[in-house]
Amino acid sequence: MAGVALAGVAGTGAVALFVHGSPAKTPPSVAGSAAPTAAVTTTDVARRQSVVGTLGRSGTYTVIAPGGGTLTWLPAAGAVVGRGKPAYEVDGRPVILLFGDRPPWRPMQSGMTDGADVRQLEDNLKALGYGAGLTVDSHFSSSTYWAVRRWQKDSGLPVTGTVPLGQVVFVAGTVRIAGTDRHTGEGVEPGATVAHGTGEQRAINVQVTTSVLAKMHVGDTVVVNLPDDTRKTGTVTTIGAVTQPQGSGAPGGQGGNASQASASVVITLTGEISGIIDNAQVDVGITVESHRGVLAVPVPALRSLPAAAYEVWVADGSSTRHVAVRVGIFDQVTGLVEVSGAGLAAGQRVVVPANTS
Repeated sequence: MAGVALAGVAGTGAVALFVHGSPAKTPPSVAGSAAPTAAVTTTDVARRQSVVGTLGRSGTYTVIAPGGGTLTWLPAAGAVVGRGKPAYEVDGRPVILLFGDRPPWRPMQSGMTDGADVRQLEDNLKALGYGAGLTVDSHFSSSTYWAVRRWQKDSGLPVTGTVPLGQVVFVAGTVRIAGTDRHTGEGVEPGATVAHGTGEQRAINVQVTTSVLAKMHVGDTVVVNLPDDTRKTGTVTTIGAVTQPQGSGAPGGQGGNASQASASVVITLTGEISGIIDNAQVDVGITVESHRGVLAVPVPALRSLPAAAYEVWVADGSSTRHVAVRVGIFDQVTGLVEVSGAGLAAGQRVVVPANTS
């Protein structure tokens, strides 16, 4: 049978979609296994535009010293520092990384005034397994005191029940160390940046022009084709401010094209990725048009007719019948095409011939 190749997606990573011709006037029998079939389904389909992104990590973090002393150990680049682990060492004692948005600014101990820093500490104690009998609130109670002692003992810290300023550092999440800003043996003062890094979750950075940006929203799902030919889904988590290309904005409209203005978009990935280095280029399929709850069939089920028309062969018992269809969106990811036509309904089965091109 003759075939017609249709482009499934514009841009990098497009996949050709093969549509069969149908020179025969009489459809073949579908008895037995002579002609494979597939169901007509009601589903969602999407047309996607491909853009190139760079694989990296989500978030940027700095580790800022809350106390002073001499740096005696620093993490290596690439080290992953999670909750409850040493972020660095001062005067021979570890400074423990805990999760939180507020930096420590005072010792935490019995008799102190209530505050958000206490709640932040108690959140971490509970997450680390020291929450027995502990109420997470803003009050440093006797339960907090004993939880701190248990945690200090297990962490190799002086067991006092008091958290002195400089014993912990709060960061928003797990840090993958990109580099250190000081050297061991140096003195460090409160407020100094000791190390910097990113989050641990793999993410993609994409520079998107305004024409595509208009169709994107935080929370949108995208399709990502990785260098190892695997496919992942991702979620748009951040859309930055639109910036003009260099030289735009000249008097009289010279020096730039507004259509080339762009914004940085961050996409977080679903699932684990291994064996692919940071800064690798990936193909991102951004949905620019979608139709929900439409009839769809596998693309190979389409039969091309003269005058750019199409039909499918619907299996009906041991015979088939021609059904003329109008086509809509070709979905590269699912391999389905949107169809509609008189006499076509969900649940029917259509003939899907082997590719004989």
